[in-house]
Amino acid sequence: MIAPWPRRHVIVGLTFLGCVIAYTDRVNISVAAVAMKEHFGWSQTQKGFVLSAFFVGYLLFMFVAGLIATRLGGKRLLGCSVAAWSIFTLLTPLAATLSLAVLILARIGMGIGEAAMFPAAFELFGRWAPPTERARAVARLYSSIPIGTLIGLMGTGWIVASYGWPMAFYAFGVVGLLFVIVWYRQVENDPTTDPRLDTAERALLCEAQESVESAESVPIRRLLLRTPVLAIVAGHFATAWTLYVLHSWLPSYFRDVQGLSIANAGLFSAAPWLAMFAATNVSALVSDRLITRGVRVTTTRRLMQCSGLVVSAAFLLVLRDVHSPAVALILLCLATGALGCTYSGFAPSFLDVAPRRGALLFGFSNTFATIPGIVGVTATGWLVDVTGTYTAAFVLTSIVSAAGALVFGFLFNARPIAA
Repeated sequence: MIAPWPRRHVIVGLTFLGCVIAYTDRVNISVAAVAMKEHFGWSQTQKGFVLSAFFVGYLLFMFVAGLIATRLGGKRLLGCSVAAWSIFTLLTPLAATLSLAVLILARIGMGIGEAAMFPAAFELFGRWAPPTERARAVARLYSSIPIGTLIGLMGTGWIVASYGWPMAFYAFGVVGLLFVIVWYRQVENDPTTDPRLDTAERALLCEAQESVESAESVPIRRLLLRTPVLAIVAGHFATAWTLYVLHSWLPSYFRDVQGLSIANAGLFSAAPWLAMFAATNVSALVSDRLITRGVRVTTTRRLMQCSGLVVSAAFLLVLRDVHSPAVALILLCLATGALGCTYSGFAPSFLDVAPRRGALLFGFSNTFATIPGIVGVTATGWLVDVTGTYTAAFVLTSIVSAAGALVFGFLFNARPIAA
């Protein structure tokens, strides 16, 4: 019997789905926090602490997750990761009713759980995605971010309006636990031991494994301190700053500045992420085509990363003086769409410069790229409290984007780092 889909595509598809669930659980509090702030009487600064607490646990465990993924494999780690963050999602309403401090601890625990998602995925892609398909696999993985955000924002807005804010956490938490069951039944960590592989696919993946295993290992210290890695970290950091600020504050922006209801704020906040999904996949196709036609990989990565950051920053600067919900929505769709191009910039670069250490390198880079989730999200709340507008927060985000584009543009090189 011939399988309807190649097994490697099933693995990529399930990893995509796991990341979708991760982002629904990550952003649902962005909408729910609007109602929670009113219910518990939080200030904007207190809400900022709640929204940023997730990233404390995420940062602390990220590099460790890369090491664990490299040694134990992606299947086991990703399954445990989904189970952990789903349990903390289910516990969020109880934690919120106990105290703000307990809620913050629960969000930190959820961040620890989600920290393993991407390192585990990169470890699996190193085994299951042949070199000619890795760029597309990474693009599909990252396109789950806007889809998960879209589902989380739209679904949470409707659930909060219909059933109250606690139900949003219960519903999404259960979905995660159900996914874990499917994950362990369908995924094998090592493709060479998967009995569901047909002969042709087994030969393809075994050949890819031999190519990877024969490559010279790059010492960790040499890998992490090289200039191209620093460029990747800078680009990753700048992308994450914009991503996390918009993830956490878009519903509040539409509520506070544009005067929308909680449900409509969730709907308006969801549209930009659909634009990002489209742009992420289109830019990946354009990127692959440029490389196929002879454009250097380094040039292509720089083009996607730098143009994405600069264009996104420009639209956020224009957004400062907008008082129409429709115009604000258009500008935010353009800004997030441009940001989606960066996933054809820094993201494939992990496998460009260190094909054997993708999980480890991602864990290292994303440790720094998680800092914006703490500093950027909290600073945005503080700036809104102090200035009464979102102008200063958008200007700061644009400055970070410009700096990241400069560093990546000047320092990145896609050549594999030799031992």
